[in-house]
Amino acid sequence: MALLEVSNLSKEYLGGTKALADVNFSVNEGEFVSIIGPSGAGKSTLLRCINRMVDATGGEINFDSVNVNSLRKTELRMLRRKIGMIFQHYNLVNRLSVIENVLHGRLGYKSNLSGIFGLYEEKEKEMALQLLNKLGLNEQVNKRCDQLSGGQKQRVGIARALIQNPKLVLCDEPIASLDPNASKVIMDHLKTINMEMGITCIFNLHQVDVAMRYSDRIIGINNGRILFDGPPKELTKELIYSIYGSEAGELITDVS
Repeated sequence: MALLEVSNLSKEYLGGTKALADVNFSVNEGEFVSIIGPSGAGKSTLLRCINRMVDATGGEINFDSVNVNSLRKTELRMLRRKIGMIFQHYNLVNRLSVIENVLHGRLGYKSNLSGIFGLYEEKEKEMALQLLNKLGLNEQVNKRCDQLSGGQKQRVGIARALIQNPKLVLCDEPIASLDPNASKVIMDHLKTINMEMGITCIFNLHQVDVAMRYSDRIIGINNGRILFDGPPKELTKELIYSIYGSEAGELITDVS
């Protein structure tokens, strides 16, 4: 069953730059989908249109049977509870502790006053501790986030997304700032979460080899248009060239 349906989606920025043009795809519950393409292809814009961090210029986005583009502020806040987001640069508050950053994932469930004063229920704190333990961060719970490695920071970001109890997690280049070992740890965790918790995951990835290793399905885009949508086994060298152009040589060496 389709959890997300994107129809004729377009995004044009001020000045006439077209980031997305007539994008169409759907994602079923429980799928692990990677969106690949060169820098500037429209990958990040696409993810940010799904949760309305960026407003689309045209087309429709239906998530969990709701037209995302039609929602007002309060309705959108409610919908975003169901959509976790993991960022390339973590988006943590470095001066706060690991557990405090994770609990920020519950702000969508809080009144403004509770959020300002950090008033969380015991069951929310227990949930945060369970997630941090699952992600191998039980010894970092009370550390400030500026004391963590990049891989540890990204695991905090994953825990913050999961504490929302999302149906969908959007991952915007989650391993772009990490070394290969830390990248593997993050991707393994996210694949486990997808398989064990049934959470649908959509990734932006520049690394074709990683997308082919972990994904159920790959969507390739360039210049804001979808050039490929299918299982990894159908992504040929010729298609990688059509998606990446002059960048394809090095990427094909990685996946061969």
